[in-house]
Amino acid sequence: MSHEPMQRWSMETDRVLRRAGWQPGRSVATETWEELLRERGFFLFHFHEAARRFLAEFGGLVTYGWPADAVATRSAVRFDPLTAEWDEAAFARLSEKAGTPLCPVGRADNGNSYLAMAEDGALYLAREDVEQLADSADRGLDVLVRSQAAVADLWAPRTPVRAHAFWDRVGVVAVGEDTDRRVLRAAGWYPGRSVPTATWESVLRLHGEFEIHEAARRFLAEFGGVGIPFREPWDSMPWGEFRLDPLLALWDEEIFDDLSEQAGTYLYPIGMVDRRNQYLGIAEDGAVYVGMDSIALLAPTPDEAMQRLTRRVRSS
Repeated sequence: MSHEPMQRWSMETDRVLRRAGWQPGRSVATETWEELLRERGFFLFHFHEAARRFLAEFGGLVTYGWPADAVATRSAVRFDPLTAEWDEAAFARLSEKAGTPLCPVGRADNGNSYLAMAEDGALYLAREDVEQLADSADRGLDVLVRSQAAVADLWAPRTPVRAHAFWDRVGVVAVGEDTDRRVLRAAGWYPGRSVPTATWESVLRLHGEFEIHEAARRFLAEFGGVGIPFREPWDSMPWGEFRLDPLLALWDEEIFDDLSEQAGTYLYPIGMVDRRNQYLGIAEDGAVYVGMDSIALLAPTPDEAMQRLTRRVRSS
């Protein structure tokens, strides 16, 4: 297929996508996303070829409209299938409504609605209902960019966004285990876990020139995608919020250069804490650091870092 923008989408869409990091011929690995969705219950919703092609080209990008002002930022579109993690039951229902299997490819509508793709390449907006945005990905991207430019939600939500599945899981997963281990299981970890890291590596290498080291690869294979979500009110949080997703550092290599210089060692991004106000980075010796403007050692080993991240901070 030609990559000439006038043949695929509008010039406005082309500008928005290029600012987000898209370029003709872009191709990133999708294995990590595929494995994590299978791990979290999407057994019936295999990555069909249309979704795989779409995410290889656009996965990991976040569009902020044009120009990227505060309102456009709030309506950002995120192309990341893991925004649907643990929501396989909803996708079964939505696929039935659409009359075709839908694969998650991201979020839109101020984060309230899923973006999903059918096997024929049609792009859908899905929440409590399903709406086909366009019969092809390219036309769907035009619809999304026009919606951002209009500074309006694609839909006005009729029902509140339900609580993240973690808060249901934490009370029932591995009840016989100690609290820290039960929290970690509810957050997505299990003994012997090993997921591919190729997607994270390829996206960050392409857009941020990050080069992974073995300590980071081992850590992400075991803990990548694990996290405790924030919930309101903040004082109902027994544990601190965190997300182990290196793509949260997309485009922030300059910040990591500075943090690495302060730490005196190269740090590879592994996620964020404190409602995405501080980065987590891991050194080649396995030490985990936390910081944004300044750096601090969180723990000298990955296991100790996970103990710190899942430690209770207040009574529930």
